[in-house]
Amino acid sequence: MHGAVPRPGDGVLICLRDPDVLDEPLDARIGIAPDVSLLVQRGAVVGWSLTDPARHLTTAHAAPDPAPPSPATRRLLTACLDLLTEPVVDALVDGDPSALARLRAADLALRAQREDRHRAVALRELIATYVNDYGRS
Repeated sequence: MHGAVPRPGDGVLICLRDPDVLDEPLDARIGIAPDVSLLVQRGAVVGWSLTDPARHLTTAHAAPDPAPPSPATRRLLTACLDLLTEPVVDALVDGDPSALARLRAADLALRAQREDRHRAVALRELIATYVNDYGRS
């Protein structure tokens, strides 16, 4: 699936099976869990949405913190998702210096974040493979 990632201040993460889905309106959003909906078009599920994705950040098998995410966490989530989606991920794989600098900056910011630490650790785990594969000089 192709993702449409949130911008700072946005409250929804949407993942679509194909970006062409955006050419026509959705027929329905079907809530399947708190904050999670399936997106339907012409009787078929074409993606899903998650409201307030920063709130749900956690490491594997851990329950999300009930406290609201910090503004820094919200910004870092957006930065990390940008790194992992097209076209930035393609630039990263190709060794583009600006993409590598963004990856290193996000990694450093996550390591340095002291507030909302459990969510920063979850984000750090998300980009660790990219740091290991592409972020080393």
